[in-house]
Amino acid sequence: MRLNCRMKARIVEFPAVVVLLAFAAQPSAVEKFKDLQQRQQTAERSGDRKEALRIAVEMQALLNNAPDAILNTAEAYANAGNKENALAALQQFADLGQSEDSILRGEDKTLSSFQKDPGFQSILKRLAENNTPISNGETAFVLSDPGLLAEDIDYDPASHSFLITSVLEKKIIRVTPDGHSTDFAHSPSNWPILAIKLDSGRNLVWATEVAMTDFVFTPKSEWGRSAVLCFDLRSGKLLHRVEGPPGASLGDMVLSANGDPVVTDGDDGRIYLVRGDPMERIDKGDFISPQTPTRHPDGKHIFVPDYARGIAIFDTTTGGVSWLNPSSPPKFALNGVDGLYFDRGYLIATQNGTSPQRVIRFRLSGDFGTVVSEELIERSTHSLDPTHGVTLGDNFYYIANSGWSQLDDHGNLKPGSKLTPARLMRFHL
Repeated sequence: MRLNCRMKARIVEFPAVVVLLAFAAQPSAVEKFKDLQQRQQTAERSGDRKEALRIAVEMQALLNNAPDAILNTAEAYANAGNKENALAALQQFADLGQSEDSILRGEDKTLSSFQKDPGFQSILKRLAENNTPISNGETAFVLSDPGLLAEDIDYDPASHSFLITSVLEKKIIRVTPDGHSTDFAHSPSNWPILAIKLDSGRNLVWATEVAMTDFVFTPKSEWGRSAVLCFDLRSGKLLHRVEGPPGASLGDMVLSANGDPVVTDGDDGRIYLVRGDPMERIDKGDFISPQTPTRHPDGKHIFVPDYARGIAIFDTTTGGVSWLNPSSPPKFALNGVDGLYFDRGYLIATQNGTSPQRVIRFRLSGDFGTVVSEELIERSTHSLDPTHGVTLGDNFYYIANSGWSQLDDHGNLKPGSKLTPARLMRFHL
């Protein structure tokens, strides 16, 4: 989410209307997704299992064979009485390194009839193996304040310190490599601060503040508002604030090659370029829930992780999109990515939307257009709840236990839960 702090004026407004009309010409991915969800629910309620299966297959295609969609298709096949295809889909789900507690515990009523099948028992074994803890990193430091709910992180090479955003305390802290922290800046609107990116060459810090809808963190009257903030890197002084469109949730960002913020709206599936006020939408409706992008080596594209659809290569000039590994059968689980980082031919991802949650590194092909292999960094360890990270030389630092899993859907602490200090892990690349 970086825009030049000199705030270039928006020069032409009429073409923006044309662009919006183009968006309305065909259903967006968000609209298609919601429509399929509603139609499948209607088919299931009416007992039309054939129609529910047809829609599940259509949904799987829309989501580029994401594991959750494959599991949904397996359930639909089972409901339709097609045991062979149900087990085949469930095997695909397991082969993607996924697991599902309700299946392992025998609580899935749809698949319970397969319990005595040898093929199903083999799949159960694979699902259990996918839950085995793996940790190839080490603890770098632990933050002292358990109430932060740490979200995003970046590094300031001049001061040799990290800047980390806080959801609950609505601020940015500066942290030394030994874990000592001081306040850097606070949200001007008293909203949770989510994304952060540093432009050390221009002495700037970009961040987003979001009045998260349905959460107790902000007053209900402010829900649905968010903004991009620009601070002075040395002093923490707020230089500019750009309010987002009504209803936008500007949760993640990357800086373009010239320092302009590219900001994603994970709720409405939109991507904005911030180089003036108002910010301009640059996508064409291909995303459902875009998260933290990372720059492509060519400087013209960015890799955009869509929580539901996988990882896309996005042309920031034309809005064109191509997807990594969309073919069937899938070989890698590319959904559920919150933070994404390019490093010398690899994409490092924090996947808190997969089951189990994990931190992983994907090796790309020579043209950076295909994932060819993967390496697990951390999976299924105690309290793993990753959000974002940052590459620093030959190391990748990431927030391992943010605290989100301790909160309910409205941001209240779950009964019997407590927030613990965030642990920053380091993985040698």
